[in-house]
Amino acid sequence: MLSSVITRYKSTNLIVQILIGIILGVIVGIFVPSLVDFTSLLGNFFIGALKAIAPILVFILVLSAISTREYGDGTKKIKKVIILYLIGTFLASVCAVVASFLFPTKLILEIPQNTDLIPPSSVIKVFQDLLFSMVENPVKALANGNYIGILTWAIAAGIALKTCSKEVKRVFIDINEGTIKIVAFIVRLAPFGIFGLVSSNIARTGIETMANYAMLLVVLVGTMLFVTFVINPLIVFFVTKKNPYPLVWVCLKHSAIYAFFTRSSAANIPVNMALCSKINVDKELYGVSIPLGATINMAGAAVTIAILALSAVHTLGINVSFTQALLLSFLAAFAACGASGVAGGSLLLVPLACSLFGISDDIAMQVVGVGFIIGVIQDSVETALNSSTDVLFSAICSDTQIDLSRV
Repeated sequence: MLSSVITRYKSTNLIVQILIGIILGVIVGIFVPSLVDFTSLLGNFFIGALKAIAPILVFILVLSAISTREYGDGTKKIKKVIILYLIGTFLASVCAVVASFLFPTKLILEIPQNTDLIPPSSVIKVFQDLLFSMVENPVKALANGNYIGILTWAIAAGIALKTCSKEVKRVFIDINEGTIKIVAFIVRLAPFGIFGLVSSNIARTGIETMANYAMLLVVLVGTMLFVTFVINPLIVFFVTKKNPYPLVWVCLKHSAIYAFFTRSSAANIPVNMALCSKINVDKELYGVSIPLGATINMAGAAVTIAILALSAVHTLGINVSFTQALLLSFLAAFAACGASGVAGGSLLLVPLACSLFGISDDIAMQVVGVGFIIGVIQDSVETALNSSTDVLFSAICSDTQIDLSRV
């Protein structure tokens, strides 16, 4: 009996489960507030699990990516598309920062009374804190959720282990895959956690909580659409000097729609490779660029990381300097390249961006919880942008003549 229930739960679409969790959470929060003491335990358990795995995930993802990444004989040929992946992701993060200042959104968070919300007094103080965070003991950094330190030691370890044997690299790959499986298991608990979070927030603050989330979702999706229909076409025009929209439309129609529903760039790799074959992209190029793009071409993830981090900043009333905004753009772009391949993977990197402003891990994880609530739409749009851009940039870097009439 229990095994059949678990099997049915696993086979049900996660989006549907999260929607049900949101609806039930609203109902309980409004009509049965007496149950909130119990349902809030589910939300706290979910947040606690995310808080525990996030530092390990960041460390393993970055270390594994640097130490094991090999591009083979096609390195020179795909150099251009890699550069476009990085430029596109960075420009997306810049757009997210600008959008956050033009349309600031605030969240409803539980802020401990002893939380220090005093912003850094100067640019020198920002860099001083940054430098000391970078060299914190790695074990202590993992324990305290110091993501700047985690990132620094992961990069250093990845570079140091770049020349290790294939057997050792295989161990890192296996550890990375194992960590992602743990994350995938925690994400499968999202419907229960979101049910608890929504019911608790609704009972505490009222229905305006959902309206607040709607505003955040509008800013997120609006920024991603701006990147899709303005930034990416400008990049295509700059490279090809041709009207970019026919190619953009083909990528959206034959890649983005599939990615929207699968919510996984990795799962959309076969779809993208088939599309590249149809429009006559150089096979030697897309055989490398499409799988690689599913890993490092994460414009949508950069948007999510930057906007959620700045939503926390606006909520806490922290003043952000131009220098910090620029650092956030670089950090969001870099962190996005390490986003895991599971649904909601980019959300677990939000604390990394929050740490730039001295926001505690407890508060950052509440922001992650909000991200999971709106993730039903946000993560789908994010994946659609990421995956369709893989084909878009591969096509404009191909030596062959692109034929859109074949699709």
